[in-house]
Amino acid sequence: MQNAEMDVFLLRFVPKKGMVISMIKGGVTTKMAKLIACCILLVIIIGLLSGCAQRDILDPNDPVTLIVWHNYGQQLGESIGSLVDEFNGTVGADRGINIQIAYIADTREINERLLMAVNNDPGAPLLPDIAVIYPRIGATLAEAGMLMDFSEQFSEEELASYVPSFIEEGKLGGDILYILPVAKSTEVIYLNSTIFNRFSEDTGFDKSRLATIEGVVEAAEKYYEWSGGKAFFYPENLFHIAMSGSRQMGRDIFTDSNLDLSFDEYQRIWDAYYPSAVRGGTAIFDNYGNYLMATGEVVCVTGSSASLTFYPDTVTFADNTKEPLELDLLPYPIFTGGSNISIQRGGGMSVFKSDNKREYAAGVFLKWFTEPEQNLRFTQQTGYMPVKTAAFEDFKTNDLDNIANLNVRKLYETLIYMQDNYTFYVPPVFEGFSEIQRSYNQRLLQAAEGSRWEYLSLLETHDPAAAFDLATSGVFELFISGD
Repeated sequence: MQNAEMDVFLLRFVPKKGMVISMIKGGVTTKMAKLIACCILLVIIIGLLSGCAQRDILDPNDPVTLIVWHNYGQQLGESIGSLVDEFNGTVGADRGINIQIAYIADTREINERLLMAVNNDPGAPLLPDIAVIYPRIGATLAEAGMLMDFSEQFSEEELASYVPSFIEEGKLGGDILYILPVAKSTEVIYLNSTIFNRFSEDTGFDKSRLATIEGVVEAAEKYYEWSGGKAFFYPENLFHIAMSGSRQMGRDIFTDSNLDLSFDEYQRIWDAYYPSAVRGGTAIFDNYGNYLMATGEVVCVTGSSASLTFYPDTVTFADNTKEPLELDLLPYPIFTGGSNISIQRGGGMSVFKSDNKREYAAGVFLKWFTEPEQNLRFTQQTGYMPVKTAAFEDFKTNDLDNIANLNVRKLYETLIYMQDNYTFYVPPVFEGFSEIQRSYNQRLLQAAEGSRWEYLSLLETHDPAAAFDLATSGVFELFISGD
């Protein structure tokens, strides 16, 4: 019997995965089996000691303080501050971690400070342990070797609990996760239903037709006539229409990291803005849509879901009269026949390389911070999307009526629909992207504004159709040529 052969199941500890069972098929003697059993016991002990050692890096009697920079506005800032206080008083106190929010500014200021550190500029600030980072600055920091790889602190199973497209964005086009998602946004329609309902009753134009970009443009033309010359529509970011629209139609506006508008479908993207802007149904403006909505200058805006808190509940017209603003939040419009695709927006948090203790502590905090219970409290009053799949499932299984703010409730109904029925497009990350976007928006706005003034001037001597043809002649061809 001592030499009997048998199958042996081998239990082994794998870091970040836990215990894994393997099988050795036949050919194992009893004596060998005993030796394997001893090895298994040793591996288990080493694995447990390894876990304890990792925990023992932290000492509640000698807590490590981690510095955080973020760019969240007042409402999110209050939310993150409250959660940090909770963490410090519970998990942080137990483990020996103290989170300190040391710098709050807008994205531009944070990026400038981080670039000073990258370039070793005189007066560059000391880097934080954790900061809110967006992909384009993240790529620069990663290239400089300054960011931690999250797979060093998170297991494959833990990372699999996040929405996949959110994780992919944090990899910056590669295989290493440098930015952990904490709150994401997309783009939606903000609709002043108070005014729209009056327009709809008089014209028969149904709100469902705003599901397509062509429907939005048609509404803009009709509204301009109905309102006596007011704009209906304002797209906050024209470049986002180009990016998402091209993807909806199965095309891409980039070729080898260069802008390429030569494909036939781009004409439809051009027609989604320029003609209506020239005629007056779409606003020519270079700021946030909530400003135009607050004064009744537009009725429909496409913009970030995270902008919800900036929309007023009252419209104040030019003559200083006021009326309540009832908002509707609708899915991002699609080009007819296209796929349901919308831009994915929002940054995440990165951990700067330091030492094992600080990086481990940062991982502990961010795991806690992005758990559904905390993450939902962080996001659900603001228009951001939670980052874990389970959090979206929680929304579906629990009554949204628990959300006190009616507009937030409407928005989350739309975001849940989009999560189920849309694909979120992650813009590429490459050097020069920001300049391409800035130039595109600026050139298109200038083209529309110049043609609009010419059109209005020509109306004094020409009928509308002739004035439009003269004012817009050759502008499209000039624009796509890049001149």
